[in-house]
Amino acid sequence: MGEGGIGAFMPFILMFVVVYFFMIAPQMKRAKKEKKFAAELKRGDRVITKSGLHGKVLELNDKDGSCVIETMSGKMKYERSAISMEMSSKLNAPAKK
Repeated sequence: MGEGGIGAFMPFILMFVVVYFFMIAPQMKRAKKEKKFAAELKRGDRVITKSGLHGKVLELNDKDGSCVIETMSGKMKYERSAISMEMSSKLNAPAKK
C-alpha cells in the first residue's frame, strides 16, 4: 500500500460518516414520514399544498397517486406528494390554550 495506507483514508471515512448522520439519514427519515403522511390521507382531511393552497380532500386515487382537493374556487386534482406535511399538520393541530 505504500505510505499511510488506511490512515490516509481515515479523514475521508470520518467525513462521510459525519455527512451521513447529519444530512443523509435525517433526509431519508423525513422522506419516509412524508410518504407515510401522503399514504394515510383520507377523505375530509383539511390540507395545505406546498404552494400554499388550502382545501379539503374529496377523492383519493391510488392508481396514479393523486387526490382531488375542494377549494373555495372549486375542485382541483393534485399529486399527493404536493401536499405539505408540515403545514397540513399545523392546520389540523388542536388549538393551544
